[in-house]
Amino acid sequence: MTIKTLHITNAYHPTSGGISTFYQALLKAANRHGRLLRLVAPGDRTTVEEVGEFGRIYRVKAPRSPIFDRRYRLLLPHTYLPPFHGALKKILKEERPDLVEVCDKYSLNWLAGLLRQRWIPNLHRPVLVGMSCERMDDNVRAFLTDSALSKQWSRFYLGYFYIPLFDYHIANSQYTADELRDVMVPLHERPVHVRPMGAYLEDYISARPSAAAREKLLAQLGGDQRTKVLLYAGRLSPEKNLPLLIEMMERLASDERSDYRLVIAGAGPLAGWLTNEARHRVPGRVRMLGHLSDRTALIDLYTNCDVFVHPNPREPFGIAPLEAMAASLPLVAPRSGGVLSYADEANAWLAEATGEAFAAAVRSVFADDSIREWKLDRARAGAQRYCWDSVAAQFFELYDELYADFPTTRFAHKLNLKAGRSSEGAL
Repeated sequence: MTIKTLHITNAYHPTSGGISTFYQALLKAANRHGRLLRLVAPGDRTTVEEVGEFGRIYRVKAPRSPIFDRRYRLLLPHTYLPPFHGALKKILKEERPDLVEVCDKYSLNWLAGLLRQRWIPNLHRPVLVGMSCERMDDNVRAFLTDSALSKQWSRFYLGYFYIPLFDYHIANSQYTADELRDVMVPLHERPVHVRPMGAYLEDYISARPSAAAREKLLAQLGGDQRTKVLLYAGRLSPEKNLPLLIEMMERLASDERSDYRLVIAGAGPLAGWLTNEARHRVPGRVRMLGHLSDRTALIDLYTNCDVFVHPNPREPFGIAPLEAMAASLPLVAPRSGGVLSYADEANAWLAEATGEAFAAAVRSVFADDSIREWKLDRARAGAQRYCWDSVAAQFFELYDELYADFPTTRFAHKLNLKAGRSSEGAL
């Protein structure tokens, strides 16, 4: 029997990052595998979009995020909590999914508690899955406070208001899963399954450098044949540790024998800050491209730059670095975080997350041609394990396993006991 899964997230808009890419990939794969899959996300208006024969996207009208990043909209609790009769509650009643996955720790997690207690009349109890694509302590540290209280507050919140609301948890990397498991030990133990994200790698693997494209890029940067072009592609947001890029470029600017330039492809709340910092601290060495919606242009950029730099030491997974590896673009990344799911000393240039260490790692990329080619061969081979076809199939297999497993769990046992008492009372 094919089960119907319903996935709910706030991290979905036209220029959002990995979570949006993940669910788009699942929708495509659902049609290939003949699986019923529904996605619910916020939008500027309420719409329903059919995605092939088996997929469907519900967009529910929602306000913009009041802080942090106003490109995002937020589905808030009034769309499902009593006494409201919001759109999300209506979708659940109409679709009656077998499994509900929530990818949000702040405003949608309460829905799992509602479903867990069967507080939506005439709706059967689905299997409840929490999908973690980031660590909460990292978000609190980046957006609210970097004090010692940030980790304590995160542990308290996860332990009482997130983890126990779900039957199962999925994390996109071991790094993300560690936070959940660490909190569960003294409180509410739940299974945590690690399933990595993926990337559309085929075009990156087959792409080749272009002399014409390279010359055009150098002209835009004001460089010449000795210029080495570094690339960062990703969201320009506080949690990405973007100041490291400027610190790195300050160190590289002092090199007399080499000319380093940095291209930044992405959008976000720190775009203005980054532009001003680059203008004052490393004038003429950084070019901001904004968000590249043209996939061909992005692939062209990957294949005609010299190094990909990824500054975030707390990256939950990181799709862009994986794409760089597939495109044979040397990856300089921190020796920590979710990038270690696929990056290691044999296929990347790992360093401490400081400007000085990153500058040294960039220089080392060009120090030995044979070592560089050896690492790039392994990078290409390793990246191919994370193509979306394979990753999506692993997620579908896990959803089926969780659905089949649920009747044997203590959560289902409690549910059956409650149902039995209700039946006895009715008799």
